[in-house]
Amino acid sequence: MNLNDRLKAIRDPHEVLAPAELDVVAVSGVANGTVPNVETASEPAEPLVHSSAEPRAAAPHSRREPAASDPLAAVKEKAAQELFVRIGSRLSDSTLTEQQLHQLARSELAEIVAAEQLAMSTSERNRLIDDIGAEVLGYGPLEELLNDASVTEIMVNRYDQLYVERNGRLVETAHRFTGEPQLRRVIERIVARVGRRIDEASPLVDARLEDGSRVNAIIPPLAVNGSSLTIRKFSATPYTTEDLINFGTMTREVTTVLDAAVRAKMNILVSGGTGTGKTTLLNVLSAFIPRDERIITIEDAVELQLQQDHVVRLESRPPNIEGRGEITIRELVRNSLRMRPDRIVVGEVRGGESLDMLQAMNTGHEGSISTVHANSPRDALSRMETLVLMAGMDLPLRAIREQISSAIDIIVQITRHKDGVRRVTHVSEVHGMEGEVITLQDAFSFDYSAGYDEEGRLRGRLEPTGVRPRFAERIADHGIALPVSIFQPEIRTLLGEIR
Repeated sequence: MNLNDRLKAIRDPHEVLAPAELDVVAVSGVANGTVPNVETASEPAEPLVHSSAEPRAAAPHSRREPAASDPLAAVKEKAAQELFVRIGSRLSDSTLTEQQLHQLARSELAEIVAAEQLAMSTSERNRLIDDIGAEVLGYGPLEELLNDASVTEIMVNRYDQLYVERNGRLVETAHRFTGEPQLRRVIERIVARVGRRIDEASPLVDARLEDGSRVNAIIPPLAVNGSSLTIRKFSATPYTTEDLINFGTMTREVTTVLDAAVRAKMNILVSGGTGTGKTTLLNVLSAFIPRDERIITIEDAVELQLQQDHVVRLESRPPNIEGRGEITIRELVRNSLRMRPDRIVVGEVRGGESLDMLQAMNTGHEGSISTVHANSPRDALSRMETLVLMAGMDLPLRAIREQISSAIDIIVQITRHKDGVRRVTHVSEVHGMEGEVITLQDAFSFDYSAGYDEEGRLRGRLEPTGVRPRFAERIADHGIALPVSIFQPEIRTLLGEIR
């Protein structure tokens, strides 16, 4: 089959070419300056580059076949390299705004594409310029995934293997980077925007995008198979209590109790595993803080989206290339005590800062909220003990437990179940000490007895245990009324059936 026949076959969706023949067509077309009409090379609804086809509905961790080769890949790579030659030194020019940089790049790209003399329509040429601009100035194949509201997490194992999380399930996508160099350029662009760096001397980094999405990148030699990138997206519009109720994360009764607990200045610890939604829940709980209070937030990478006006946001800083200038979470917690806070919200405690936070809770800074990695409320207490020991203070274990039991009032446990839904499974009250042990009492716990339905969705729900917690009296002392029935399962269930 000669070149013209192959070009005709690409335009004819009923004739299929072998992958090797498609590669020959792509290379030959670029070499001759005659690239086939891309819109007719595949289904009309497909974009010019990176396929956006939805993954097959299948079990979690299902895989899909890679996308077909892009006949314009060579053109895009060549144009991108030429653009770097022309404006590479200006990509990091702080005097240029993002809009000015995009205008400059688009002007240069128009000249580069015109010089290729491609047989393309004006609309195709404009889309090609947009795609190359996205690869050089944006995030390449990640652009479409970042704009997809159904995607909650993006995982790049290597340049040719991208997974996403949709509805709590992992699926492989057809999106691909052209190679390791393009993936490295995207990673470097992300970290440069927040003043971080990544190279062989510092091969891993935590950063964030403009919308607050959390980014973790790791490159060779630590990443053996090539650079890896993980992006945990956050909703452009922060979730509300109604959203979490509709998702099945919480019940309305638990929302009422937690709302009252936050307004009554109780210290709350949100516990859960990785990816269970701790930060999202922390965001929702912080929305209950009255707007006339001064809030200090402390995080490794800014993620919280508080809606109040009187908020001071603090972010830790890693060491520079000389190993100096590091500002830790612990230092920020100590400094926040001098900033006259009404509330201190720590994104996550994972080290010695836990001791400073406990001391703050015990010395007049009530109403603090934080998160910790743990699989149960009891495990959360054990983890807090370990974190306090990391502070380097030679404290006896009983003294640490007394600090924890007097500082923390409520532990909210959140879990991601195998149906992909994140649910609050425990609302536990910290009672105090009995001998050497911290005592806990569940006010609400998740009932698993109903099992799963035919679609694999968990039938159970968060139920009150029937025990009225002691913190209900503290809530009442603040003039906040909670109905007694909210803690009684039989009465609450009967009222639900009547409704």
